Order: sequence, then C-alpha cells, then structure tokens
Amino acid sequence: MSHRLEDVIALFDGLFDDTYHTRLVRGDADPLYLPADDACPWHRVIFAHGFYASALHEISHWCIAGARRRGLEDYGYWYLPDGRDPAQQDDFEAVEVTPQALESLFSCACGLDFHVSVDNLGGEGEVDRDAFRARVEARASRFEEVGLPRRAAAFRATLKAFYRDRRDLDQSLAAGRTELRASRLAMG
Repeated sequence: MSHRLEDVIALFDGLFDDTYHTRLVRGDADPLYLPADDACPWHRVIFAHGFYASALHEISHWCIAGARRRGLEDYGYWYLPDGRDPAQQDDFEAVEVTPQALESLFSCACGLDFHVSVDNLGGEGEVDRDAFRARVEARASRFEEVGLPRRAAAFRATLKAFYRDRRDLDQSLAAGRTELRASRLAMG
C-alpha cells in the first residue's frame, strides 16, 4: 500500500477546505498551524519535512482544537524544544496524549504502524516511553468507546475508505462528508 503525501493532502483538503477553509501544507521545517490572515485566505496545517506521520500528527492537533484555538498561531500552545527537564516533559506528555491517540487511530485507518513520540532528545532525566505509550493507547481505546471528535471521526472515515476499502478519492471524501453530517445532526 502506497502512502503518498499528495493523497493525504487531497483527502484533508477535499474534506475540510470548503467546510473549515483549512488546507494541509507540506512544510520544509518544523510543523506549524497558521490561521487565515491578510496574506492567505485559508488556515494552514503545516506538517514537517514531508513526513506522512507528521501530517497525521498535525491533523490530530487540528481535529481537537476548538474554534477559538484555531484562530491562534499554533493554537496558542507553548512548545519547548528538546532538552526539557522532567517537569516540562510531564507537561508536554499531558498535552500530547490526546493528539497522539488520534494519530494512532488515523495510522490504523490507513494501514500504517504508529510510534509514540516523547520528543525529548537530550533532555534531563529518563523518559518512560512505555508508560506514555500506555496512556496514548488507553486514550485511543476511550475514543473507540465514546466516539471521536467530529472532525477526527470524519477524517478517519475518509482515510479508512481510501486506504482500507480502496475507494477512489471522491468516494472516500463522500464517506467523510457523511460522517461530518451525521455527527453534526447528532450534536443537535
């Protein structure tokens, strides 16, 4: 199974450009979310260095960001680069559990292996990757029990239709749009 960047971009943009004025953008450096501004009429989910897993991860952050956060650069979150101390690493992991749980579900939907990221090379102290993985897996299981956020459910349906069910782009987008409508109706 091929996982081309052009496909994930077309799937994301096809599902969310019209409804949320948001596009997935291949970046050359670190990932970043940029809301629309005078220079660009659409919001941009920019993923790092052309990595497919980075695209899924950044989409995960976007799928859980509320309307207010989607109006802020990088959703208004802090980010400390590698070299965090143990307390900073705990804060980082607390913020990352939910998006990495969604990323794991997206990865599964398109037939990719998922690997947690503790993202702290050269940091102080020992990072317990296994404990973090367990927290991410528990959160993903909870999503499976109670349901995913609306945009995440729609994107996962789109990925599953395209990669697992081998539907074409239009059919896959239709599956995602159906999920968006269904969850919108369920919300009242």
